[in-house]
Amino acid sequence: MGEPMQDALTPSDIATFRNDGVVCLRGVLSSAWLDRLADGVEENRKSPGPMAVVYTDDGRTGRYFGDYCNWQRIPALRETAFSSPLAAIAGVLMGASRVQLFHEHVLVKEPGTAEVTPWHHDQPYYVAEGEQTASIWVPLDRVEASVCPRFLAGSHLTRELYVPRLFKTGAPFDGSSGRYRPLEDIDEAAERDRLRFWSLAPGDVLVFHFRTLHNAPANLSRNRRRVVSFRFLGDDVRYVERPHKP
Repeated sequence: MGEPMQDALTPSDIATFRNDGVVCLRGVLSSAWLDRLADGVEENRKSPGPMAVVYTDDGRTGRYFGDYCNWQRIPALRETAFSSPLAAIAGVLMGASRVQLFHEHVLVKEPGTAEVTPWHHDQPYYVAEGEQTASIWVPLDRVEASVCPRFLAGSHLTRELYVPRLFKTGAPFDGSSGRYRPLEDIDEAAERDRLRFWSLAPGDVLVFHFRTLHNAPANLSRNRRRVVSFRFLGDDVRYVERPHKP
């Protein structure tokens, strides 16, 4: 379904990922891969898994659907994780000799969805920890800059871990508050020089470190925002116990 794209990565791409904690790569996936992945998202929406969540409050316009860890039962998700260029790209950016799939995450924001994803980073939500981590955020629809997640460049370098919170209510995970630092509100105006976000076309991807702080705006555009995020692990990542339910 297209030639591998890892050979197209430049030294600048690798340096940007490692210094900023996020990089935008253009034209990574072919239309064939995008069509296959769209089939997987639709199958997931019609047959949600046990961890599916609808973040939209009753009576609100739009709909924000999320689900994850379904690659073993949905062939299109499994094929994309294992046979597309994504894993090889993750390996090059992480500097890993071996790449392992952690899980996939389907996120669909319909037009008119007012719910936002608050500022957070992913590391404390996971039972895996290490330096060689990469989430590859794959949009299936055109994403306007106003809808694109915002990333705080260099935030992964502090090695701080912040309290994980439920996206729908903002409540901290049980048992997490005493272990991690509270995350103060990000002043986007004050941090504008460090903010990274883009307009994206289908085929483009964002790759970011598990510790990179990010959020996601409401989808007030006319486009759906269907995304599958694939999380990959490198050589130095190990299983860790968390004081809360991941």
